[in-house]
Amino acid sequence: MEKLQLKIWLSERLPFISQIDSFLRQKTVPRHKYSIFYLFGGLSLFLFGIQLVTGILLALYYEPTPENANESIKRIITEVSFGWLVRSIHAWGADFMVAAVLMHMFSTYFMKAYRKPREFMWLSGSIILFLILGFAFTGYLLPWDTTAYFATQIGTEIPKSIPLVGELVVTLLRGGGEIGSEALRRMYMIHVTILPIVSLVLILFHVTLQQVLGTSKPIGIPEKYPAIPFLPNYIYRDIIVWTYILILLLGVAMIRPVAYGDKVDEYASAPVGIKPEWYFLPLYQTLRVVPTTVFSLNGEMLVNICLVIGSVVWVAIPFLDRRANREENNVVFQLLGIILVLYCAISVVVGKFT
Repeated sequence: MEKLQLKIWLSERLPFISQIDSFLRQKTVPRHKYSIFYLFGGLSLFLFGIQLVTGILLALYYEPTPENANESIKRIITEVSFGWLVRSIHAWGADFMVAAVLMHMFSTYFMKAYRKPREFMWLSGSIILFLILGFAFTGYLLPWDTTAYFATQIGTEIPKSIPLVGELVVTLLRGGGEIGSEALRRMYMIHVTILPIVSLVLILFHVTLQQVLGTSKPIGIPEKYPAIPFLPNYIYRDIIVWTYILILLLGVAMIRPVAYGDKVDEYASAPVGIKPEWYFLPLYQTLRVVPTTVFSLNGEMLVNICLVIGSVVWVAIPFLDRRANREENNVVFQLLGIILVLYCAISVVVGKFT
C-alpha cells in the first residue's frame, strides 16, 4: 500500500516517470541464438559506472604534480581505508570495460545492427570506443612511475608522423617537447574532465537512441522464442550478469592487486621490454613488423595514415554497407570483420608472449 502511495505521489510531481515506465514495459528484446551478445551493451554501461565512481574516489586523494603524484598513489594504497582496493578495481576495471566495449562493438558489427535507422547509434558507439581508449591512454601516466612515464613517452611519439596534424597532436598532449609537469596536468585534466563530460553526453545519446529505436535483429536469423519484456525481465538478466562480473572484478582486484611503482627518474633509461596495455598491442605489433621505409615512405607514417583511414572507414560502415540496409548479408564486410578480429587477437597473443 505504501509503495502504491509513493508511486502515485511521485507520478503526480514527476509525470514523465510514469510515461518512461509505461514505455519501457511495452518494450521487448528479441530472442534468438545470438541474443546473449545483447548483454554486452548494458555490461559496458555498468563497468563505465564503476570506473566513474572509483575514479571520483581516487581523485579525492590524488595530486597531479610530478612532486606529489607518485606519493599520493602510495598514500592511497597504504593509508586510505580500502584505497588499495579502490585503485585495484579502477585499474582492472579498465581492462574489463575495454573488453566489454570491444565485444559489444564487434557483436554489433557482425549482427549488422548498424543498418538503418540505427546509423547514429553506430556513429556514437564508435566515438565512445575511441573515448574509452583515450581514458586508458591518459590514465596510464597518472601514477608517475617509471613504466608509466616511458610508456607515455613512447606512446605520444607515435602520432608525430601523421601528416599535417601529427606535431600538433603531440604538442597538445605533452604541452612541450618532453613528458613533464605540463603533460601530467594535461593528461589528468583530459582524463577526469574532458573525456568524462563528452562520454556522458554521448552515452546518454546512445542509450536514448537504443531505447527509442529498439534492439536490432540479425539479418536472416529467425526468432525461435517469444520476445522478452524489457522491464522487468530483461533488466533482471542484466543485473544477474552485472553481479557475476562485479564478483569476478572484485576477486581479481583482491587476489592480484595492482603493483605500486617507484617514482620516475626522468633522466634514467627506459626499462627493457616495455610494452603497452593489451588493447594497444595490435598497433604496437604493427609498428614493430612494418619496415622503417616502405616504397620510399616512412613506415611509421604509413601505419598512422592507414590507422586514420581505417578509423574513418569503421565509423562510416553504415553508409558503406548498402546491402545490409536492404536486409541482405554482405560477405565482403563479414570477411573483413573476421580478418580484423583475428589480426587483433593474434597481435595481442604475440605481443604478450614475445
